Order: sequence, then C-alpha cells, then structure tokens
Amino acid sequence: MDKHIAVVGLGSMGGAMASALHQAGWQVSGFDPSPAARSAAEAGGVRTVDDIGHLAGTPYVVLSLPSARVVEETVPALLARPGTIAIVDTTTSEPATSASLASLAADQGAAFVDAPVSGGRDGAVAGRLTAFVGATAEALDAARPVLQALTGGQYQHLGGPGSGNVVKLLNNVLAAANLVSVGEALAVAKAYGVDPAAAAAGISGASGGSKVSAAMYPNWVLTGTHDSGFALGLMARDAALAIEIAAQRGERPDLLAAANQRWQDALATLGPGADFTEIARTVAPSLVREGAPTA
Repeated sequence: MDKHIAVVGLGSMGGAMASALHQAGWQVSGFDPSPAARSAAEAGGVRTVDDIGHLAGTPYVVLSLPSARVVEETVPALLARPGTIAIVDTTTSEPATSASLASLAADQGAAFVDAPVSGGRDGAVAGRLTAFVGATAEALDAARPVLQALTGGQYQHLGGPGSGNVVKLLNNVLAAANLVSVGEALAVAKAYGVDPAAAAAGISGASGGSKVSAAMYPNWVLTGTHDSGFALGLMARDAALAIEIAAQRGERPDLLAAANQRWQDALATLGPGADFTEIARTVAPSLVREGAPTA
C-alpha cells in the first residue's frame, strides 16, 4: 500500500494527527496557511509545503479544517492532479457539503469520506480517535487504511455521504446540552452544601452519569484550569449547525434548541476564544473561580 499522505490543517487536531501518522510509519506532508503551525509540524518530523497545490495528487489526504466552506474550497485544489485515492475529512462539516464533494471526487476516480472525529488532541496523538463515517461502500474501502490509522478501528460507518457529519453534530449538541445541565445540577448540589466534586463522582457512577460529569467538570471546571483545548466558539457553531440541519428536515428538537441558545448567549458574553468548558461561567457561576462574567 502507498503510504504517502497529506494532512491539510495543522492546528491542534490536525498537527496531532500528522504527528501520529508520521510515528506510525506514514510519509506525511502537511499544509497550513499559518507559518507557526507549519513550523510546529516540522518539529515533529512532518514535511510541510507553503502552497496546497504541491499536495495535489497525493494518494491519501486528511483534512482538519475550520469549516465546511474551507473544505469546499480545498478539495478541488487537491484533485487538480490525478493520483488521489481517498480524502478523509475529519472536519466537523455540513452534510450537504460532504455529499457534493463525494460526488465531485467520485467523478475524478477518488473517494471522499466525511469522518469527523471525537477524542481531542490526546486521542489524535495516540491514534485512538473515534470517527463518525459517512461514505459509499466503495469510498469506505478506499479510505479504510487511513481510518484505521487514525482510530485504531474505532469508527462507525453510519450511512452514505454526509451521514458522519449529521451524527457528529448531534453528538456535539448532546455534549453541549449536557455541559449546561450538569453545571446547573452541580450548582444546586453546592447550594445545599454538597461538595460539587463529590456530587459529580456520585452521579457519574449512577444513571445520570456521563463524560461531562465524570471528566469535564472535575478536570477542567472545578479545578479552574479550563484548558481542554477546544474553543467555545467551535462548540457554539456545532450546536447551531445541529439545530439548522434538524430544521432542514422539519424536525424541532426543542430541548436541544434551548441548550443551543445558552451557548449562543455564552458566545456573545465570553467570546469565541474562551475554552468551551467556560460555559460554566454563564450557566453555573458558583462553580467557577472567576464567578459570573462581568460583560
């Protein structure tokens, strides 16, 4: 198997995936418009280029980009020369964009797979991400070596092109809702004199438990570190997109929509660069060292 692979987008997640692929024996080339991101990747052994056109025709490609619009602009440049076998898009993108690009790639003899991931930078570094995959059966087969390398086999084929985006957005809006509800619940516990960390531990061993109660609040909120590495602006974007794709099919998820509104309010108050765990500052200010935001 040809093990030449390009990683486009060398930020926190893309840089970690590029490094993991390099460590796993792939010949990795990377591109990012940021010179700092390229330098960081080069320090990890990844060869970088300053023009995405140099990566056209690379047999395998991984995308880790900020939005569906950027994905839409990037894929045609990668397909400008023949030779690409599969493009695996790990971006939290939009289903219609992925369906359109899958068709474009197929017309040029290549595979395009939407495979947004969960697991954070630590999972990327370890090659143990979870991927939500949307693809035709043929495209899935073409992309399987890359998916295996990124996830260690922890990926779920959910249906045709765009399906991975749908389920990833639903995953993120559920996490967003849980971050609000766990924060509110722990604030009630504290109001009754119960240590929030003890309450979180008790809940996490019972039916109300989740990764949010077991790890996110104990590790990032109650410690005051807020250093998950995932921006509040990105979670707010994903929550809004989840409600948008629901409306496109006539669905009205009222509870999820209410949670999304809490995220949009937090975005307006805290700004997109805040850590996503800082949502606690607006939904449960008694739990955080900073208290409620002043603006």
